[in-house]
Amino acid sequence: MHIEPGVVDGAKMAFAYTTAAGAAGYTAKLAWQDLKQSEPASFAIRSLLAALGTFVFFEVLPHFPVGVSEVHFILGTTLFLLLGAAPAAIGLALGLLIQGMFFAPTDMPMYFVNVTTLLVPLLAISALAKRLLPQDRAYVDLDYTHVLKLSGIYQGGVVAWVAFWAFYGQGVSAETFAAVGTFGAAYMLVVLVEPLADLAVLAVAKTLRNGATAGLFARRLYAAA
Repeated sequence: MHIEPGVVDGAKMAFAYTTAAGAAGYTAKLAWQDLKQSEPASFAIRSLLAALGTFVFFEVLPHFPVGVSEVHFILGTTLFLLLGAAPAAIGLALGLLIQGMFFAPTDMPMYFVNVTTLLVPLLAISALAKRLLPQDRAYVDLDYTHVLKLSGIYQGGVVAWVAFWAFYGQGVSAETFAAVGTFGAAYMLVVLVEPLADLAVLAVAKTLRNGATAGLFARRLYAAA
């Protein structure tokens, strides 16, 4: 998703700065927790991989404007499961920044709106993962039901934030309802496809369980909690 420029502007952007700052603060907390269990080099590599993945997802994979935003295959849960919450959040923010600065500069005024929309749902699934996922099972051993729950919450969070920004910035009107409804309906394709992509990536990662790739992935990918 990329909220269209102008949907939120003027003094209303202050709220976007606040929410983005809050997401950054919580990401910093998760980063500190991650670094207490992993090497700094591993954390840096995972963050860079997440940024590269985000750039590919946004710039290379198919995407198209619908209503007040664009429909993208974000694969946020894929990044979370493979790389961990903090590297995934850093990668999403950095990848979005690189894409905006060098390939879509017209999106830069909406950066804090878009980064909030991406990060807050990711941080939410990070907080809920202990309740939603079996703690005696590595992520590579999850089944479709577990991944669907996680992905559904993430994608639902993205849609909810897009709707919020639309109504917050443009007001409650029939036109805004129509634009948000069109976007939400189009996004159902993402909701259906991304859990399958998650499972496919986890299946590949499972084949590497005994390989020399430990530093490239989050500890939780191959180990129970």
